[in-house]
Amino acid sequence: MLILAAVPDIQLHKLRRAAAPRFTLARALNWGEALATIRGRPVELAVVDPLLNGAPSAQEIERLRVLFPSLPLILYTSLSPETAAVLLTLGQRGIRHVVFARYDDHPLRLREVLGQEGARTASRLFLEQLAGALAPLPKELRWVLEEALQAPTAVQTVGQVAARARVDRRTCERWFTRIGLPSPRHFLAAARVLYAHRLLQDPGFTVEDVSQRLGYSQVKTLQQHARAYLGLTAGEMRLSLTPDEALSSVVRRFVPRQRVRASVVAS
Repeated sequence: MLILAAVPDIQLHKLRRAAAPRFTLARALNWGEALATIRGRPVELAVVDPLLNGAPSAQEIERLRVLFPSLPLILYTSLSPETAAVLLTLGQRGIRHVVFARYDDHPLRLREVLGQEGARTASRLFLEQLAGALAPLPKELRWVLEEALQAPTAVQTVGQVAARARVDRRTCERWFTRIGLPSPRHFLAAARVLYAHRLLQDPGFTVEDVSQRLGYSQVKTLQQHARAYLGLTAGEMRLSLTPDEALSSVVRRFVPRQRVRASVVAS
C-alpha cells in the first residue's frame, strides 16, 4: 500500500520505521507535490502535517478533503497552542486520527494507526465487495488479485497473475472456470473498471488521472473497457452510477447466480 507522507524530516524518519515492510511511502515536500502525487500515483492513505509549510494551516488539508473525500487522512503534527485551532477545524471536517510528534508516535503506535486507516482505503473497501466471488479461489490467487488492485501497474496480465501465484497460466484459468468466474483477463479488466469508477467519485480526479493511476497506456483503453463492462463512457459512469450500482451491474453479468446475492450484500 502506498502512503503519501507530507510531513517534515523528523516525523518522516519515524513514519518509515512504522511503515516498513507493509507500507511504501511517497514523500511530498509541499502541498503542490502532495496533490500531484495523489493524482499520479496509487496513493491509498495520506499522513499530513498542518505545519508542513512552517505556519499551522488547515487550508490545504481541507482542500485535499474536498477533492479526495475517499482518501483517509491522518494528522501527524506537534502539539502546541498554535496547532490547537487547526486541529479543531480539521476535526470538524471529519478527520479523526491525530498522532502527536514526540508524544504518542512510537513506531508501534504509528503502525497501529496506519493499519486502522488502511482498512478504510478504496481498494480495501472494493476487495470487501468482491469477497464473496473470490472466496473459493486458493489464497495465493486471492492475494495476487488484491495486489493487482493495490498496485495495478505491477499486475496487469494473466501471465503476471499466474507467476505471482506460482502456478502456470492454464491452472490459473482453470481455477476461474471451476468456480464460474469469467476468465482472469476479463476479471482483471472488469475489476479495474470498477475501481476506476470508485476513484472517479472523488471530484479531484480526472479521467486522465485515473487512467494513469490504474496503469492504462491510453485513456482510450479505459474508455473501451468502461463501455464493455458497464455500457458507459468513463465520464458517463462517473455521473450515472453509484459504486453499488456499478458493482451490481458487473456482478450480474460475470458472477454465478448462486453468489450474486453474497457479493452484493458484501458491498
